Parts: sequence; structure tokens; C-alpha cells
Amino acid sequence: MRPNDLSRWLEGGPRILDGAMGSELLRRGVMSAAKLWGVGALIEAPQAVQELHRGYAAAGAQALTAATFRVAPYALRRIGVPHRAGELAALAVRLARAGAGEAGREALVLASQTTLEDCYRPDLVPDDATLAREHALTAVALAASGADAILLETFNTVREARVAADAAASTGLPVVACFTCTAGGKLLSGEDAAEAARAVRRPGVVAVGVNCTPCAAVADALERIAAGATLPLAAYANNGFAGADAPWLAADPIAPAEYGRQAAAWVKLGARLVGGCCGTGPAHIVAVASQLARAG
Repeated sequence: MRPNDLSRWLEGGPRILDGAMGSELLRRGVMSAAKLWGVGALIEAPQAVQELHRGYAAAGAQALTAATFRVAPYALRRIGVPHRAGELAALAVRLARAGAGEAGREALVLASQTTLEDCYRPDLVPDDATLAREHALTAVALAASGADAILLETFNTVREARVAADAAASTGLPVVACFTCTAGGKLLSGEDAAEAARAVRRPGVVAVGVNCTPCAAVADALERIAAGATLPLAAYANNGFAGADAPWLAADPIAPAEYGRQAAAWVKLGARLVGGCCGTGPAHIVAVASQLARAG
């Protein structure tokens, strides 16, 4: 797929993205998903990954996120298998396509690319040379996987997002770039989301948005992002799934019906790609699809 193709697809939106992979697999008892946030499930429980993709496609997702969140060579070095990045990325994309096929649905497959270090720790972002080298290696592996586009997600600093956007766009695939934010439209680094949106504007980046952010903070983030880039917006929120390293995400989970209403509000703010992040599952995507069909 070329950038113009994805742009035209989004123009016909709003489009529905899937929900969480890692947190939903854990909820289902697939404990291997905790290893490098999904890599363990690719290796040890690929059928569970495919089954979840099938569930999201059946729920109404028009785009599925391949379980490539931590298949970067940089991350895979932690478990001694950096040479498997391309293999695991290709497997993740095949599982997503197979899941959609089992559901009898057509869906785009987006390859996830995230921060090199902990996505909740902007203080750990490596030096620029490391960022450029490692994000280039990751983008090449994802581009060879057969994915339709690259989804940059959970970026917490302008500096790393800019480098990752350069690497992803250089593959020729369309790119969607998303940031994780706190209240007031601020990245975890404290930088303004409008500045972040401006930093990733380049040929090939067709949408910019927010993910793994509390539902209550999504609207502010979208408004700031829209102030920095005249591109379609993307929004998929964290739904009360918080760990010790992410206390700002702590919240009572929102029921699917209410989550769907929140997503409809994001569409009114300009979102053309909406779905769910950590703490969501197929039921939330059913609710999003229902709300968008009703608004239709």
C-alpha cells in the first residue's frame, strides 16, 4: 500500500482500529504475552494471537495491529534473538491476516513500531545515533513483513518520534504516528502534543494521533495534535490498565458502551481512525462500531 492509498481510505472514514493485544491476551490467560509485550505469545502461543485477531475482525475492526510491538532487533537482544526480527514480524502479519480471513472480513494490517526503551519512560530514550540505527533496522523488518502500513505508537518524546517517523516513512509504506499523553495535551516528556505533531509531518505520514492515554485525556491531546498538523487524527485509549510504572493510567475501566460513546466524541474532534489500547477487548470494538454506525 502507498501513502496516498491509506489517505484515501481514511478520507472515507471514520475507520475502526482493533483493540489491545498484550493486555487482552493476559486477561485470557496467555501469560507468555508478558514477555516483551506480545513477543512471547508469537513464539509460544501463535494460535491465541490469531484467535484474538479473528475476534477483533468479527467485532468490526477494519484495521488490525500486528503483534510487532517489541519485535525490534533492539528489544529482541534482551532475549538473545535479534536475528529473528524479520521472521517474527512476518509471522505477526500472517496471523493478523489469517484471523481476518477466519472471520470472513477484509482488514488492513498495520505493523506496530514503538519506542526502543520503556514507552512510559521518556528519561530512558537513547542517543540520536542509536535511535537512527535501531529504528531503521526495525522499519526495514516491518516493511518486509507484508504489512499494509506502519503504526508508530506510544511515543513519549518528540526526539524519538521524529527519528522513528523518518525511518518508517523511508520504507515507502504509509505511516500513522501516535503519542501517549497525560492531561492537557502533554506527552509524557512534558512536551506539547502540537509540537510532537509538527515534528512527524513529512511525506508518507498520513495520520497522527494519541494512544495508551487515559480516556479522559484523549480530547485535550487530539485538540493539541490538530493544532500542530492538518492530518487525519487517530485515537485509541488506555482503559484503566495501569502498572506501577504508569500511575497516571490508573482509572476505573469504562464499560464497552461508554467507551463507544467516547470514541464517537473523538470522531467529532477529527479522529478518522479509532479503536482501543490496553484494557480494551473485542466487546469495546463492537461498541465503537455500533456507535459509528448509528452516527453514520
